Amino acid sequence: MAPTPTAGLILAAGKGTRMKSDLPKVLHEVAGTPMVRLVVAALAEAGVREPVVVTGYGGELVRESLAPDGCQFVEQAEQKGTGHAALMAAPVLGEFEGPVVVAAGDTPLLTSGTVRGLVEEFLGSGAQAVVASFVTFEPKGYGRIVRDGDVRVVGIVEEKDATPEQRRIQEVNAGLYCFDSATLFRILPTLGTDNAQGEVYLTDVVAAIAAEGGLVTAMTADDPDEFMGVNDRWQLAEASRVMRLRVLRRHAMNGVTIVDPTSTYIGAEVVIEPDVTIQPMTVLEGRTEVETGAAIGPNAWVKDSVIGRGCRVFMSHIDQAVMEAESRCGPFSNLRPGTRLGRKAKVGNFVEVKNSDIGESTAVSHLTYIGDSTVGARTNIGAGTITCNYDGFEKHRTTIGDDAFVGSNSTLIAPRRIGDGAMVAAGSVVHEDVPDDALAIGRAKQENKEQWVASWRERRSGQRDEKANSRP
Repeated sequence: MAPTPTAGLILAAGKGTRMKSDLPKVLHEVAGTPMVRLVVAALAEAGVREPVVVTGYGGELVRESLAPDGCQFVEQAEQKGTGHAALMAAPVLGEFEGPVVVAAGDTPLLTSGTVRGLVEEFLGSGAQAVVASFVTFEPKGYGRIVRDGDVRVVGIVEEKDATPEQRRIQEVNAGLYCFDSATLFRILPTLGTDNAQGEVYLTDVVAAIAAEGGLVTAMTADDPDEFMGVNDRWQLAEASRVMRLRVLRRHAMNGVTIVDPTSTYIGAEVVIEPDVTIQPMTVLEGRTEVETGAAIGPNAWVKDSVIGRGCRVFMSHIDQAVMEAESRCGPFSNLRPGTRLGRKAKVGNFVEVKNSDIGESTAVSHLTYIGDSTVGARTNIGAGTITCNYDGFEKHRTTIGDDAFVGSNSTLIAPRRIGDGAMVAAGSVVHEDVPDDALAIGRAKQENKEQWVASWRERRSGQRDEKANSRP
């Protein structure tokens, strides 16, 4: 039997005034990923595809951030409450028949397992709505779940509208729902604003269903952290802490050695294979991938990069780069966007590489800048070498062949080609191509002046004595 199609609706229209930021609240990052993208990912893993995202403040930025995720978008131009926001999706979902999961875009800790469980509860119970809830001894600030017994939910009362008796209820609304789509979009236009905030509450749909004699149930979750809403920077930090430990634990259980969890930061989208070692003070961000046998850190920062099998990254920065198997960099290497290190290549201390391919078993060991270049296999680049790739207007490319040798302190003025097996003498300024197997010497002829230093010192000493004698 084919699975029942499930729609998704994510509420992401608010500015988030308490964040004190021009950035829309849902785009603030938790574990290196915008909160709303984490919610989209949780729904996608649970089988909810192409969710409808309700945007408002900063909608263009939200749509741009979610562009790779296949979302649909509607706009809530004026924020009139959560029910009004959900109603904005009627043109897209109004004709949909089946369950629709409604989630908040500022709940980054939501998991796919909880979403899947909510949908299963909906399909198995025959209810028109299922509400996620949890029990807390400190319910302040949450909407209270009101029941007429052990099963049926008859309402959700926001704290500002609750009676003293209702405020003592410890089962609270988690802000995650699964509705029958037809029922939801039939009831939403009928809701009023007779409440403390003068807004259309999505939670009022629950009471309306119960009043019609429909069935609403609650799925009580075990982990309240999943529903942690983020409304200010401290809550953002708390959510990041929870997510960071969750991510670290997942990788550790999958066979990754994390030497010091307290100083290791791994983004939610990072992929790490087993038998990788992560040393202290390491940060892995974005869509980074780390293959088996690699060792990273200490003091390494890697973003949107691929670290190949058996690679070694030591005290280095890597951004949008690829290290192929058994290559290594550090300490104090800087691999900038567009860099690719070939198999067993070595980039050493205080070396910067940008938009360049470094060939297999090639060494760039010390104090060097390689920019906009292609370097062949088994080539050695000496300390202090610079590829002069920028003429003030445009970038130019340097090509260095296989088995070449570039001596220390050489300056290669692009566009330039150094041939296979060629050699550049140390201290050379290379402004012409070097043929295969040729030696290039691009430096001034050395001249030694015998006894010049002794004469110079004698003159300098006399001048110093004359100045001292002339003082009053």
